[in-house]
Amino acid sequence: MGYFLGVDTGGTYTDAVIVDQAATRVIGKAKALTTRNDLAIGIGGAVDAALALAGVAASEIALVSLSTTLATNALVEGQGGRVALVFIGFDAGDEARAGLDDALRGDPILRLSGGHGHAGQELAPLDTATLEQALRDSGDQVMGYAVAARFATRNPAHEIAARDLIRRITGRPVTCSHELSANLNGPKRALTAVLNARLIGMIDRLVAACERHLATIGIDAPLMVVRGDGALISAAMVRERPIETILSGPAASIVGARWLTGATDALVSDIGGTTTDVALLRDGLPEIDPQGARVGGFRTMVEAVAMRTTGLGGDSEVHLITEGLTGGLRLGPRRLIPVSLLAQDHGPMVHAALDRALSSDVAGEHDGRFAIPMQGVQGGLSPRESTLMTRIAQPMPLAQALTTRLEVAALDRLVARGLVMIAGVTPSDASHALGRLDAWDALASEKALRLLGRRRTGAGERFATDPLKLAEAIIDQLTTQTADCLLEAAFAEDPAFAAESPETLARHSLTRAGLRGHQGVMQITARLAVPVIGLGASAPAYYGAVGQRLGCQMILPDHAGVANAIGAVVGQVSQRATGTVTSPSEGRFAAHLPGGIETFSDRDSALAAMQAALTADATARALRAGAVDLHLTTTRDIREADVEGRSMFIEAILSVTASGRPRVARASDAAE
Repeated sequence: MGYFLGVDTGGTYTDAVIVDQAATRVIGKAKALTTRNDLAIGIGGAVDAALALAGVAASEIALVSLSTTLATNALVEGQGGRVALVFIGFDAGDEARAGLDDALRGDPILRLSGGHGHAGQELAPLDTATLEQALRDSGDQVMGYAVAARFATRNPAHEIAARDLIRRITGRPVTCSHELSANLNGPKRALTAVLNARLIGMIDRLVAACERHLATIGIDAPLMVVRGDGALISAAMVRERPIETILSGPAASIVGARWLTGATDALVSDIGGTTTDVALLRDGLPEIDPQGARVGGFRTMVEAVAMRTTGLGGDSEVHLITEGLTGGLRLGPRRLIPVSLLAQDHGPMVHAALDRALSSDVAGEHDGRFAIPMQGVQGGLSPRESTLMTRIAQPMPLAQALTTRLEVAALDRLVARGLVMIAGVTPSDASHALGRLDAWDALASEKALRLLGRRRTGAGERFATDPLKLAEAIIDQLTTQTADCLLEAAFAEDPAFAAESPETLARHSLTRAGLRGHQGVMQITARLAVPVIGLGASAPAYYGAVGQRLGCQMILPDHAGVANAIGAVVGQVSQRATGTVTSPSEGRFAAHLPGGIETFSDRDSALAAMQAALTADATARALRAGAVDLHLTTTRDIREADVEGRSMFIEAILSVTASGRPRVARASDAAE
């Protein structure tokens, strides 16, 4: 009998579960800290422990499936490698659309002549000479390239030519926008391509780390990865299209929640170290976001579960609000390494820095915060950034790393590049100080909270003289912001409130009063009408209070802490190919096929050619993604208009979906 191994790599923990091949029960589970500098260590710790607890040999694993929140976290926190955008045939100012400027964050953009029209005709030749010179000048300043050409979904020739030239000259990874979406809206496709290019190095390191450890312990089974819509794809495919793993972890958690509880209608809320992800289960299934996944303020063209992702987790940064007389707290969206966790590995340095700060009567701006170097490509750094990066050769107090205020901005850029992480006070530290968690160094948490409490409000008073009261306030703030996340999701899914902002409604005074059960001249009550399934390792510690705040049933299932890893191994492989047929003139029908445009004299022939091409494409991709026993479904959206009593063809959008079971290792496979 074979077993399935599910692995989920999050910002703080890596989880592993062993499930029987019938996918009916969990045989063993384990957690290990995610090790950013070498992901294989954390993966190995979780996998090895799960196998040992299950009493399962490595040779008995028939399938391995991986989910992750690393890509989601990177976009929420604004992190990722430096890339270049090759922007072909677009007008000046087009990069300002769809948030593309924000996504580039100052990374280079190369504008070239070229591109095609809506019917796929070439508007201007591709300027390959300018591209080649720019590539030779760029050296090692970027880790990858994104290529987007006008109307590339109608004719991808210029994107393909640019891609081939970039690969030949630089050898760097290249992402073409037409490979990620068949929809129109060039700037939005370019945005998706930029984010994909930025994530390639991160996801490649994750997949390689997982493969490396599996090979070391003798697991010879297919490795699958969860996509943002909950389907599975092969590790080889995800290396090219890592953008499809945004919301991978949350999608896996929804699949896991359904498997664990059997619930058909509920809000699923998964709290991790970096984010809280909320989605609605309706009739046992999550919705797919028709506008594309939205993460970290970016609306992409990636099909994914309709999910509200907020930068709020157990390791969220604690901000002190100094405006006003009383001050306040705000959590996130950036993830910090908890001080209590840093002290586990660097206790003497951490405690010495904390004690030194506590011995002074003057509160320092960076007291209780530390800088930790991370691995990554350092090309494109400014002289100041390079100097600072060299200085942060090992974990150290932030006050020691920064010699002038001018270096604060340089540090922020290093953090955005993922080259440095900051350690500081988080809700996890508050829970350790209060005794609700005991995994890490609670004394370091208490000291860091004491330092944080010495900061001053607008009235000149200390925020807190008692570190435990500050810890309680942080947990209360986590409850408040989690409740707001759930209310936003509920209002967004309720059609009665479609015309109003969910964010505004969640925080409206009437909503607040209703949740409190206000009774005055007016009596107001409000509550969530569906249960909430709380997932994540810290959900039992935090979500009881959230359920009380919202007046709803809170379901905290067994194995809630490893729901993502469970969801990773109970999914299906699915691949969809989409294409368009247009009519450039009366009596002519153009099928925009992957290999180019073919013209037909009648509509049905064009539709048949398109369907045949899409069927072959979806089938090949599903097989490459690791599927067997394929099932094909086809949809046609034919758009016509009545003109003077005649039906006139406008365009048709066809989609073919190939889905099947993931291929598993068998004894005969191992013998080969």
